[in-house]
Amino acid sequence: MPLPSLQTRTRWNDRKPSVVVFDVNETLIDIEALNPLFERVFGDRRVLREWFGQLVLYSMTTTLSGLYEDFFSLGRGLFEMVGTVHGVAVEAADVEALREGLLTMPAHPDVEEGLRELKRAGFRLVTLTNSPPDPGGKTPLERAGLAGHFERQFSVEAARAFKPSPLVYRMVAEELGVAPTACCMVASHVWDTIGAQSVGFSAGLITRPGNAPLPVSGLPQPNVVAPDLPTLAARLIELWRS
Repeated sequence: MPLPSLQTRTRWNDRKPSVVVFDVNETLIDIEALNPLFERVFGDRRVLREWFGQLVLYSMTTTLSGLYEDFFSLGRGLFEMVGTVHGVAVEAADVEALREGLLTMPAHPDVEEGLRELKRAGFRLVTLTNSPPDPGGKTPLERAGLAGHFERQFSVEAARAFKPSPLVYRMVAEELGVAPTACCMVASHVWDTIGAQSVGFSAGLITRPGNAPLPVSGLPQPNVVAPDLPTLAARLIELWRS
C-alpha cells in the first residue's frame, strides 16, 4: 500500500495561533558562523555538524535521564569529546573561542524581514531556546540585533529540561497565559516541531541547509514548510488570514 502524501499526513492542530514561538540556534541565528573555528581545530568544517548533532543528542539524553547541565557546558564538553574521537588535542583557547562564538553568531539575513511581516500581521512573537541566559552580558539574540522583535525570550533553563520535552512548551504557554493551541512553533528542526505539536502547538518548519521534513505518517507534520523565514511568514499569514 503506498504511503499517504505529505499533505494528508497528521497535523494535530490547524487553529489560527496568536503567538509564534521561535527556536533560536540555526533557525534565527547562523551556526555556520562557527565553521572557521572547526576548520582551524579539526581541519574540516564538516565536524561542526557532527558536534551539533551530538549536542542535540546529549541534551536529550540528559533530560531523558532526569539530569541537567546547561547547553553551553554540554557544548564545551562535547567539543573536547569530538576532539578525542578525531585524535585532536582541543586547547583551552579553542574552548574559549567556542564559548565566544556561541554567544556572537549572526542572524540569518532573511530573518528580520520575516519577523516584521509576522508582527505586522498581528502575531505575538517570542523565542524558546535550549541556550541558557548569559547572566554577565547580552543574550545571543541581543548580540545578533534581533531581541527587539520579541515580546519575551524563554530559555529551557527555567524548566531544567531540554526541548523537545513537553515541559518546556507548556511552560511557554503558561507564562504567556494562553492555551498551547494558541501557539505555533517555528524551527528548522523536526524534533522541535514534533515536540511542540505533541502538546497542541501548530508548527512551521524552515528547511535551512541540512534540514527537511520527516515523512513518517504517524508523526505530526508541520502546518507550513518553507526554505526561509519570509516565505514561511507569507504562508502562515495566508493559511491563517482572518
